[in-house]
Amino acid sequence: MDIKQLKQFDALATKGSFTLAAKQLNIAQPALSQSIKRLETDLGVTLINRNRHYRGQDGSRLTLTAEGEALHQHAKLIIKQVKQAEAQIKSMANLTKGEVRIAVPGMLGSYYLPSRLMAFRHHYPDLKLSLFEGGTRDSLRMLQNEEVDIAIITGQDLQANFDSHLLLREQMVVAVGEDHPLAVQKNVTLKQFFEHELVMFKPGYFHREWMLAQAKLLDLDVNIAFETNLINLIKQIVSQGYAITSVLEMVIEQRDNILALPFSPAVYLDLHIAWNKERPVGIADRAFVDFLMQNR
Repeated sequence: MDIKQLKQFDALATKGSFTLAAKQLNIAQPALSQSIKRLETDLGVTLINRNRHYRGQDGSRLTLTAEGEALHQHAKLIIKQVKQAEAQIKSMANLTKGEVRIAVPGMLGSYYLPSRLMAFRHHYPDLKLSLFEGGTRDSLRMLQNEEVDIAIITGQDLQANFDSHLLLREQMVVAVGEDHPLAVQKNVTLKQFFEHELVMFKPGYFHREWMLAQAKLLDLDVNIAFETNLINLIKQIVSQGYAITSVLEMVIEQRDNILALPFSPAVYLDLHIAWNKERPVGIADRAFVDFLMQNR
């Protein structure tokens, strides 16, 4: 039993005549009769009362057996669902329907993506954007667990089963208040950085892991005075001189009263947009990836 047979049976049941159904389907009547007979043989039942008709307003009509009535109800539902599926897939192919699920690190979600998301939405107003913001480790976990379709992750988190494009390379800087002792310097060494009280993201953020790893390599203690994932709070703490931190350079704005000093030697973070190559990427996802790559 296939969808073609179900459509033929539905036409026959609706029209009540092999002649009228064959005309609607644009096939020969003998071909329709043979198809229905094969369907009955496959199911092992009789679907049509060939010797029993009733007289309706549109003339003599064949009738269905109990099995035929039951199958017709299923056939109508299946045909409807197939039409809905076809319509949805065509809409998605034409980018008039669909959803992009993407996990992004907090700093990019707040400072890099907003203008690009609005531009993408302007180009594709019918697509839904679902943004999941957290630490880079959260983005990696969500991609691994297929909770999102694409994610922005660090180069260090790329895996063999991921396809990816390098989205941007951003400098990691030391953020200090304008009156902080380090403010007079042109750059900051890691040793100098760890001599001061720090405000850090909570576990799950690459910046925290990177800073702790560097301190361990240098056998230095880390003085964490504040922990928070709220970027605006981090900036307030830094601007008021309570602590320093390390962030992507894009985070520091002129109005923040914060200086962005490069590390010595300079440190850069590669961020990739990635997806699981073992799981087909939807047309909407591909459109979003292409759009970001064209508007980096």
